[in-house]
Amino acid sequence: MSGEANEKLILALPKGRILKEAAPLFARAGIEPEAAFADPEARQLRFTTNHADLDIIRVRSFDVATFVAFGAAHLGIAGGDVLMEFDYPEIYAPIDLNIGHCRLAVAEPAEMAGSDDPRRWSHVRIATKYPEVTRRHFAARGVQAECVKLSGAMELAPSLGLSHRIVDLVDSGRTLKENGLVEIEHIADITSRFIVNRAALKTQPERIGRWVDRFREISRAA
Repeated sequence: MSGEANEKLILALPKGRILKEAAPLFARAGIEPEAAFADPEARQLRFTTNHADLDIIRVRSFDVATFVAFGAAHLGIAGGDVLMEFDYPEIYAPIDLNIGHCRLAVAEPAEMAGSDDPRRWSHVRIATKYPEVTRRHFAARGVQAECVKLSGAMELAPSLGLSHRIVDLVDSGRTLKENGLVEIEHIADITSRFIVNRAALKTQPERIGRWVDRFREISRAA
C-alpha cells in the first residue's frame, strides 16, 4: 500500500441498516458525502466527500472487512459478526461505535425446542452464513457442526428440510417467530466497529490516526 501523501483514503461502508445508523456519526465527524450518496437511484459505488483526500465506497456488509484487510480500503465500519467470521489479522478494530446492536444465536423450530437439549448434542447440521463462527462455537464444547452455507433466507432451511437448526443474527426476534423458530442458544452480542488496515496505519499514522481519534471521540460522546 502506498504511503504517498496525495493518495486518497478510502472508507468502506456497509449497505443497509448499519449505514443508516452510522449516518449521524459521519455528520459529527464532519464527513459530507456527495449528493449521489443519498440518492437511492444512484448506481455508483464510490463517492467523493467534502474532504479532498477521502472517498467512500458502499459495499455489502461482508465485503467491508475484505476490502480493508486486503488494503483496497484504508478504513471501514464492520459488524462484529463479520469480524468474527473472517478474523483477518490485517484488520485493527479499535472502536466500538455502539450501533448495529443485535446478537448471533442458534435457533430451531418451536416444536423441537420443547424436548431438545443442546447439552446432549454430539453432531449438528446448521444452515448459516457464519460457518467459521458456528464451527468454533460448537467445537469449544466438543460438538461437530456440519454447516450448510447460505447467504440469506436462513429461516426457510428448517421448514424445507435443509437443516433443523440455523445460526443467524437476531434483532427483535420477529423474523424467527414469523417462521416458527425460537432461539435456543446465544453465541455473541454484536455491535459495529470502526476498523483500520494495519499496514496503512503504520505507513500513514498521522492521516489515518486522525480519523481513528475523531471516531473515538464521537463514540465516547454518544
